[in-house]
Amino acid sequence: MGGGVERIDILGIPVDVVSPEDLEKTIFRLLDEAGTKQIIFLNIWKLIRATHSQEYAQCVKSAALVLPVSKSILKAAKFLKQTVPYRYSPFDTLIRILTSLESRYKSLFLLGGHKSSLLNAQRNIQSTYPGLQVVGRYVGYFPKAAEKNVIEGIYKANPSLVLVCDGLRHGELWPYERRNQFGSSFFIYNKDAIDILSLRKKRLSKTTFDRGHEAWTELGHNPLRIFLIIPYMGFKIRLLWWRLFKLKKVLLAQAAAREQAEAGMQKN
Repeated sequence: MGGGVERIDILGIPVDVVSPEDLEKTIFRLLDEAGTKQIIFLNIWKLIRATHSQEYAQCVKSAALVLPVSKSILKAAKFLKQTVPYRYSPFDTLIRILTSLESRYKSLFLLGGHKSSLLNAQRNIQSTYPGLQVVGRYVGYFPKAAEKNVIEGIYKANPSLVLVCDGLRHGELWPYERRNQFGSSFFIYNKDAIDILSLRKKRLSKTTFDRGHEAWTELGHNPLRIFLIIPYMGFKIRLLWWRLFKLKKVLLAQAAAREQAEAGMQKN
């Protein structure tokens, strides 16, 4: 991908290796490029989903940046002899992006959540980031008939970033499926961001994230998630199979791609 970003492969799903020092300049470099772009915070469950859903896999593959969230992804990268990526906390990274956008007087569109949360989130953002222009907002859970107005509003505002939250069907797939109907905006999906920014919901603690214990927090909110152990074990088996039978082919393809990229840079 260039610009301090290396894209690795885990079971056919891309994950980007980008250092925190390179993240801001990478985002603004991509922001200058034409077309709709997306940043996906990829946890282990989304990665497993992508290995079973062709549509979601294409969504991830088309993303401008795929930033890993789970420690399990880092362990998988190491097991498959890939470069181990930096692990990002979704909400902390979102705050960092908002700060960067404000420093350059960029714009934001808020999409999702309930009305009261959305209004409170907007007020808190405007007081915390006065240089960041909120150019539009729309609540989540809107009827299908209202979607045309939502898309038109985002297209006309052409914000630097559209923050997509709770109340949008299919998460990251919503902007992906409509990517040809927007301008050059970045889209980030974070289900709880509006509620956290409105102070209705607590953010995940740094200690919990650093320890990789966020799954236990999710389990406390929904005990039925214990059954995710079944697809997770399937994922581990696929990792072993991939290392035994496909790893060499993947590594050779990556080496060839790097050589081609280096040759192109020398030619230029």
